[in-house]
Amino acid sequence: MRRSRAFIPTTKEAPSDAVLASHIFLSRAGFISQVASGLYSYMPLAKRVIKKIENIINEEMAAVGCEEVELSFVTPISLWEESGRSEKFGKELLRFHDRKDTMFVLGPTHEEMMVDLVRNRVTSYKQLPINLYQMKIKFRDEARPRFGIMRGREFLMKDGYSFHASYADLDREFDMMEEAYKKILTRLGLDFRIVEADSGAIGGTGSKELMVLAGSGEDTLAVCDSCQYGANIEIFLGAGDEAQKDMVFTSVKDIKGDDICPQCGGKLSLTKGIEVGHIFKLGTTYSAALKAEFLDENGKAQPFIMGTYGMGVSRLVAAVIEQNHDENGCIWTKETAPYMVNILISNIKENRQFELGEELYKRLKSSGVEVMLDDRKDRFGFKMKDAELIGFPYTVIIGKELDNGLVEIYDRKTKNSISVESDTVYNKIMELTK
Repeated sequence: MRRSRAFIPTTKEAPSDAVLASHIFLSRAGFISQVASGLYSYMPLAKRVIKKIENIINEEMAAVGCEEVELSFVTPISLWEESGRSEKFGKELLRFHDRKDTMFVLGPTHEEMMVDLVRNRVTSYKQLPINLYQMKIKFRDEARPRFGIMRGREFLMKDGYSFHASYADLDREFDMMEEAYKKILTRLGLDFRIVEADSGAIGGTGSKELMVLAGSGEDTLAVCDSCQYGANIEIFLGAGDEAQKDMVFTSVKDIKGDDICPQCGGKLSLTKGIEVGHIFKLGTTYSAALKAEFLDENGKAQPFIMGTYGMGVSRLVAAVIEQNHDENGCIWTKETAPYMVNILISNIKENRQFELGEELYKRLKSSGVEVMLDDRKDRFGFKMKDAELIGFPYTVIIGKELDNGLVEIYDRKTKNSISVESDTVYNKIMELTK
């Protein structure tokens, strides 16, 4: 993409209510634009990041035999009345009437819709298990939307649902999905923990949260320094006294000197996390309520035994930046960067600089490298600040050193620059972007 033609409206000013790095930098760098409280438009750079995350999710879901569907965003209230959640979900459930005065809701989650899709279509244990998922916009009428796309009213979510004939098979699927989600977060280049959690309004018999570790996270986690154990602090404390609970919430250092990991005996400490996913063993919570049944091997009708597996796609965009940024802007991981390489021509009027930039741009593009050519007539300093704000992993700087046959490659993550000969820069970039 040529920067002179790209729609990337960068700005020096952050939104007045922005406190998190992701909200500040995604807004300033031209990734998102606020429409109303808790509502955002995604601009071209953000869409590229989202598609990369979606592709990784799709690949890992396909690897474990999940199938993608797409359910209606608008849901009849009658399904929520069947499940008993129409009142339980509260004011976050946005209700409205159509022209025929039929009441609907904007889907905040799709358990009821997925059960309705499967019931009467899957009728025998021989057709089980199945695992269906979608990536869909959700709407929750948050009382206090904040932190940009970290906690908006409208958000993009991957939600999956599995159907089983036995609890043993649900346990198998749950463990398999946990491993698949670990692979997704690992591929995205994130530092994370999967922790024991409360099932909340979704229900079921057990759940785990996927937490990206970041100081800006809203959740407090007890984590082990010797193994992968982690738990949301409410789960870890259990029914402990309130004084202890208040004490630990005021510190992110040590819980207590004698608190040890229940799995390996290692030392526990507190840290902050951003919830980017939640997986549940639903059991028959929804299938029984909606009378979604199959015939078992004895010909007896049984409610489906279910699991559900959610991941916040748009929240992952923000989580990457919460974990990867500095005072100058975004630092994208290689797996999530909207463009891998930015070619910055210092003086667009200088023919040799312009010609080398054009040649390198075309060559990298033809080799499948996602590359931006900054061919604007602006000053070098302005363009370099833009490059750091947006967060391209590598910026090739073509400037005065070209007179000596050299160009510079700037690494956004390390902030280190190396000089390379102009006739070898293509090979070096190909090596760095493998």
